[in-house]
Amino acid sequence: MSSTVHAELPCGIEYAVLPLPQRHIVTFQIRVLAGTCSEPADCLGLAGLVEDALDKGTERRSGRELSDAFDTIGAANRSGTGRETTTFTCTVLPEHFEKAVELHAELLRTPTFPEDAVRVAVELAKQDLASLEDDAQGLTDKLLSRQAFGPILGRHELGEPECLDKTRREDLVRHWRSHFHAGRMLVSIVGALDPGCAADVFEKNFAGFDDRQRAGRETYALDFCARTTHRPKELEQEHIGFCWPGVSATHDDFPVQQVALGILSGGMSGRLFTEVRERLGLVYWVAASQDTPRGHGMIFVGASTTPERCDQTFAVLIREVDRLAEHIEQEELDRAVTGIVANQDTRGDSTRARCGDLASDLFHFGRPIPIEEKVAKIQAVTIGDIQRYLKAHPRDKLSVVTLGPRPLERMRNEE
Repeated sequence: MSSTVHAELPCGIEYAVLPLPQRHIVTFQIRVLAGTCSEPADCLGLAGLVEDALDKGTERRSGRELSDAFDTIGAANRSGTGRETTTFTCTVLPEHFEKAVELHAELLRTPTFPEDAVRVAVELAKQDLASLEDDAQGLTDKLLSRQAFGPILGRHELGEPECLDKTRREDLVRHWRSHFHAGRMLVSIVGALDPGCAADVFEKNFAGFDDRQRAGRETYALDFCARTTHRPKELEQEHIGFCWPGVSATHDDFPVQQVALGILSGGMSGRLFTEVRERLGLVYWVAASQDTPRGHGMIFVGASTTPERCDQTFAVLIREVDRLAEHIEQEELDRAVTGIVANQDTRGDSTRARCGDLASDLFHFGRPIPIEEKVAKIQAVTIGDIQRYLKAHPRDKLSVVTLGPRPLERMRNEE
């Protein structure tokens, strides 16, 4: 079995390489430790604009020429903006790995941010924000995230219209200069490649990319707000979202939290689906999930129902969450564990997913975590562990958002 190489390059990049000689491709991911949390408070949406405009022109090529260069080597590349990172992922044949890294170094190190490209990026972001008003689930998620995580961790990647209207090209340049350098980069590489060769390619292309030391490893404060709010909107459905604090990805109880969520919302056999949707027929969809910014954790439950049934639906959702602490069947536990382990094994078969998981390990733990270690911790979870976890982390404080024609009865009573 191949072992992962983890080290820091002289240029400042922290990297990890998992060689898989049997694969016929290589995937690498570059995470720049700067996302929406790094934006100025009066320039929300800036991180996403920078990510969108980076490949629209460099000192050497136009945006079209850069795109053609990626296409010439058959690279499948994409990027994305998150709370704490801006991510660039690329999958290529091993013989084109060096060229793909070279192209990424070019767009990260020498972007020109053409004025017209910046204007287009701003307009597209404003259009996407406007479209969000027609995406009830996405809008509910945005409102709940801001309320639950607070003004920094709760920022949306599209920003806010009033901020976008004021954003100029010099704002993008300033953000790039402040946050894009080798000391803020995590790199994961998975596939048919020698670790030493991979390290040499990145060092060659990023040496001298600013001489600042490691940065971006800080944990942002979570400002949880336990309250119930309603956004009136003329819809045929009522959307409900609520959450409460959980544990972070590095907490000893994180595997226990994963299994508890598997029992609650592990596909069509999860309690939320079988009880709330199938048996009672209260919802169009229902799910539970977790979100783990570095150093924090949050458990989310969401559903859509009819306006007339929103109070009953909310009460049943709370009942099913609370019922976890009252009784768990061994069969439920085993099914949840099997589902999580199977998903982990399936992800391991995908080079791209394996690369993303490796990057997440560096981000959260500061080291690669073997799949076997993750699976063993999941398989070791017992009913007693879940009961202990639920007692230590009760859902006694809820942040609730509803979107639709009517607020919940609890909110009407408060009014």
